[in-house]
Amino acid sequence: MKPLIFALCVVFACGHLSAQTNVWQPSPGHTQIPIWQGTVPNAQSVTGPEYVTNMLSPKGVSWIAECNVSLPTMTVYSPKRTNTGVAVIVFPGGGYQCLAMDLEGTEICDWLTSRGITAVLLKYRVPVKRVGPYGESPPALEDAQRTVGLVRFDAAELHINPHKIGVIGFSAGGHVVAALSTHFDKRSYPAVDAADKESCRPDFAIACYPGHLWNDDEGFKLNPNVPVTTDTPPTFLLQAEDDHVDGVEQSLVYYIGLKNAGVPVEMHLYAQGGHAFGLRRTKFPITEWPQLVEKWLGTIGMTSE
Repeated sequence: MKPLIFALCVVFACGHLSAQTNVWQPSPGHTQIPIWQGTVPNAQSVTGPEYVTNMLSPKGVSWIAECNVSLPTMTVYSPKRTNTGVAVIVFPGGGYQCLAMDLEGTEICDWLTSRGITAVLLKYRVPVKRVGPYGESPPALEDAQRTVGLVRFDAAELHINPHKIGVIGFSAGGHVVAALSTHFDKRSYPAVDAADKESCRPDFAIACYPGHLWNDDEGFKLNPNVPVTTDTPPTFLLQAEDDHVDGVEQSLVYYIGLKNAGVPVEMHLYAQGGHAFGLRRTKFPITEWPQLVEKWLGTIGMTSE
């Protein structure tokens, strides 16, 4: 039985996900699929059951936070018009403490599907015990590697091109993008099934106001745990200079690392925009960033310009 089909059988047979009422649920017509069969690798204890809550940023932006995720899932959103064959896996942010499921999740999926792109929303494990000065998350990397393998393995069923699978992440999710883009040659966990024999290298990567790539105590140096090479996929970077959560240095050090390695990289810096703006419209020019991504996907051969 194929991994994706097996996972769906688990959901419908056990009803485990739907039995939890105070957790995030996708819109009608979409189903969360557990990405792991059986035991989750390197599982870490959480303080309580998974739950969803409403959050409000200092600037008055409301968003839905999913907390205490110990059972990671993926939710597939199919294109709303002509299918380009491109797929993008979405990593919400949340400081590795929770996940911004609407602001940096479902709203991103709706935009992608409106452009003929299959979106796959990953609900990865949070919170986690942070490792090292950069506050990284090995479980999130495992979940990301697994999801790319599953999507590529089931490309035919998902009606996508297995060579046009990219990733997009925001804040901590932007770090997941960088971690996956530099750790795809070997899985961080023992292989589970045939899906883990597929490459987990993204064909392209988009990191929006990423975090955990730079530590001011270390000087102007890229996080050594994101070892950029010539095989790192083409990357799009976006950040505002007045981002006081993840400073502009995060994108700058990664950009320099990519450029020095000869990786095709496009970076857009804006004077204003702050942090965690997602697709929410503002008065600042940075709010037009989705059109830049759409154009970029054409220039790297993923879509028709």
